Amino acid sequence: MSTLHSKRAAEYQKNPDTVTHHDQTFYNVRAKRDRMAQALPEWEELRDMADRIKRHTISHLDTYLEKFEAAATTNGVHVHWAEDADEYNDIVYSILQQHGVKKVVKSKSMLTEECHLNRSLEEKGIEVIETDLGERILQMMKLAPSHIVMPALHVHKEDIRDCFKAQIAEYDEFRRCFYETQNKPIPEDENDADPTMLTFVARLHLRNQFMTADAGMTGCNFGIAETGDVVVCTNEGNADMSTSIPKLHIVSMGIEKLIPDYKAMGVFQRLLARCGTGQETTVYTSHFRGPKPGGEMHIVLVDNWRSRNIGNREHWQTLKCMRCGACMNTCPVYRRSAGYSYSYFIPGPIGINLGMLNDRLAHSGNVSACSLCMSCDNVCPVKVDLSHQIYLWRQQLDDFNCANPMKKAMSNGMATLFNHPQLYVNTLRLAPLANHVPHSLMHNCLNPWANGHEMMKFPKKSFHTLWKTIKEEK
Repeated sequence: MSTLHSKRAAEYQKNPDTVTHHDQTFYNVRAKRDRMAQALPEWEELRDMADRIKRHTISHLDTYLEKFEAAATTNGVHVHWAEDADEYNDIVYSILQQHGVKKVVKSKSMLTEECHLNRSLEEKGIEVIETDLGERILQMMKLAPSHIVMPALHVHKEDIRDCFKAQIAEYDEFRRCFYETQNKPIPEDENDADPTMLTFVARLHLRNQFMTADAGMTGCNFGIAETGDVVVCTNEGNADMSTSIPKLHIVSMGIEKLIPDYKAMGVFQRLLARCGTGQETTVYTSHFRGPKPGGEMHIVLVDNWRSRNIGNREHWQTLKCMRCGACMNTCPVYRRSAGYSYSYFIPGPIGINLGMLNDRLAHSGNVSACSLCMSCDNVCPVKVDLSHQIYLWRQQLDDFNCANPMKKAMSNGMATLFNHPQLYVNTLRLAPLANHVPHSLMHNCLNPWANGHEMMKFPKKSFHTLWKTIKEEK
């Protein structure tokens, strides 16, 4: 049974300044998304089209997967199929082992996080280096991502400085080099945390990792069924660096990432960055169709729960998600509780649904982390009905034996009250007596509602009484 999201959120909220900063940071990203959307008159048409394309592709996924495999194989790519995370990890390790790989550089991939690939390879003696700057920072700090697009946005620059000083042996040399190239005096304070300087240090550190790696790995934003292409969108160019130097390139691709052709790609490309980060497009949109000269390219197509949920009438739409993160940026619960409050590695509205599809018992505690404001539905570029799905999961908790006992008792009590009109009327008449109960008796650990709320004052006359009086006067 999972721990309730609210308990983990309460720990996070002990630092109000951090909560406020996190909230404002991600809401600013949401605001940029809105400006981008308002600049395109055809915005809603694009969302409708993306929705239809995804619906069509998912309902014909078997056909498109075979088409993709045939095209990729024709391009000289080795295509592998993995039923679950264990098989995926074994396939990747087998490929690396055949090539005598000792070090892998990889660009950001939520699929590898889902399958715990890094841990699996490291246990077998292979060094794995994350090359997305945010992911690399978190890897060095031994932390998990807190957001699927901006994984380290919650980390402060002072923490990054301390991490670099402790783990990058050449930190002082790189720092000195930065100020020399800028023709600036080296600050006497060795604890400066200039973001530009820290980025420079990270670039030099990662450049050495690229140059000494034996293999490169990327995720996949889109797979083009017609041509067998893999499309990877980044802002740092790390996917290109990961694949341009090593001769071995391994792509990790969830089967739901497939789209039919390049016409469809044009629709999603206009939506992805605008929704995720408020950009017109990512800085790099890299297309990989085949191996580099003298090299090898492998694509591992991963199922891991996806195919069994295509037939799930209530929750299949989760497969439309293209991992832009817009639902997190707008979610008032995520913004004020942060990613680590969720038990699933993907937080926010989409993470609640994905977690329940993966393991209902482990992640049922997340379904309370939703106000049902439906803001996530309104910003989703492919129109996943996220809040509706969360609502459905809540209705099913008792069926999974995951219902909160207190909430269940309260619901049963309310059902009794509402199903007995006379009892309801009498309760309303007595309710104002609660106004005279001492504050300390109402606001304590036995009344969870009082945690963060002031108990309401009941009016002397209920709406029913007032309405009856009005009708009688008429």
